[in-house]
Amino acid sequence: MRCSLRSLVAAFAVVLALFAVAPAFAQQPSSVNPTASSVQERQLMDALRAGTPGTGTTLHGRITIPDANASNLIQPQGQAWRSVHQGLMHWIGAIAILGMLAVLVLFYLIRGRINIEHGLSGIRILRFSTFERMIHWMVAGCFIILGLSGLNVTVGKILLLPLIGEDAFAAMSQWAKYAHNYLAWPFMLGLACMFLVWIVHNIPSRLDLDWIRRGGGLVGSDHPPARKFNAGQKGIFWAVMIGGAALSVSGIYLLFPFASGGVLAMQFWNIVHGIAGVLLIAVILAHVYIGTVGMEGASEAMTTGEVDLNWAKEHHSLWVAEEVAKGTMHPHAAGQPAE
Repeated sequence: MRCSLRSLVAAFAVVLALFAVAPAFAQQPSSVNPTASSVQERQLMDALRAGTPGTGTTLHGRITIPDANASNLIQPQGQAWRSVHQGLMHWIGAIAILGMLAVLVLFYLIRGRINIEHGLSGIRILRFSTFERMIHWMVAGCFIILGLSGLNVTVGKILLLPLIGEDAFAAMSQWAKYAHNYLAWPFMLGLACMFLVWIVHNIPSRLDLDWIRRGGGLVGSDHPPARKFNAGQKGIFWAVMIGGAALSVSGIYLLFPFASGGVLAMQFWNIVHGIAGVLLIAVILAHVYIGTVGMEGASEAMTTGEVDLNWAKEHHSLWVAEEVAKGTMHPHAAGQPAE
């Protein structure tokens, strides 16, 4: 009897509990939307345009960790950077590089190859030492790989990805990244050596103005006097030094982002790196043209190190006179007519 009474009390308590929680169950929705109360992107953008007090140009949230950058929800400058990197950079690169190629082709069709006017003399004169040629080719070799791997970052997805497929493009881009990061160091070392070795020959002078006024031998058959480097070569030198310095400084900040000063600084140095890169590629294309198919006898200066005497007297007559004065060349050989 006592056991039945206990069972009856327990059942009654369960019924009362069910009646108590029934209204709560009745209030629950049939489906749950976990993002119903979350902040949407449009709300964030509206708050940004409205200029939420205390946020400045970046929309911030609340955080509980020490890293203040983690509170950044929207950074408008990032959208501007993406627009430049994925839009304007393509146009700058196309105009600089393709434009330079078009100019060189047109120049070759009109001017043709610049030949040695009096032909080869058979007498050789040392123009660049082994060390000078070594640093030149170290910088040149690194720059070719750096330029190609850098262009891959900018236009690789547009030009290469559709041709070679995703797997090959991903593998190639990974190795290109390694090459770009590590070859930057010998490139910068070579630039420093170039500056120290050749700066004395590349100081601008009034002689350069006369060389430019007379067309530098590129236009017509006039050959204005020049020392070891003429005005055109000095222009290449300073373009490489200034452009290389911009690439080096910006590249170091990109390799070590925590030293750059934040996300905005990183975006700035990224743009500097890209623009300096494509402009320097365009300049080097002109340099390669003149040093190979554009001018007879020029390529030997950086291969064997020696050039023909007639070539030297036509393009660098004052330098030949300096070599004779230093005793590095016999006066009788230098005095022979260029014929």
